[in-house]
Amino acid sequence: MPSSLVNSQVKTRDMLIGALLRVPAQAIHRRIIKELNAAGFDELRLPHVAVLQFPGPDGVRPGTLAERAGMSKQAMNQLLRSLEGLGYIVRSDAPDGGRTRIIRFTKRGRAAYSRIHVILRGIEREWSVELGSKDFAQLKELLSRVWQSPLTR
Repeated sequence: MPSSLVNSQVKTRDMLIGALLRVPAQAIHRRIIKELNAAGFDELRLPHVAVLQFPGPDGVRPGTLAERAGMSKQAMNQLLRSLEGLGYIVRSDAPDGGRTRIIRFTKRGRAAYSRIHVILRGIEREWSVELGSKDFAQLKELLSRVWQSPLTR
């Protein structure tokens, strides 16, 4: 086995959890944008994932989206302006009145969000083949437990 491969394996084994979660997530985000672009949503870029990520922006306030994405309200509003200009979302007054706005998908936005689910199902199938169905199911189960635990709050 080449020494560079062995060194790569040692480094991977020694990586901390943050990197082990971040690197695959970034790869998934890049893949989503690449496939969305290929499917005709060619104006979407990687930063838009902060808005389009699960559970999606439909019916949500910009401040909530900013909090989910770990970014400032100003940065989130810039992304929302971009997506609104591209025809993916509209912002409207919240039903409870006040100055608060909520986000709604347009038809194009719903189509893109639906396509993301198709892309993610494909990625899951590939990962299941790569890891084996038993190990992939265990990975999802462990990540689900972390998701539901106090560790993520």
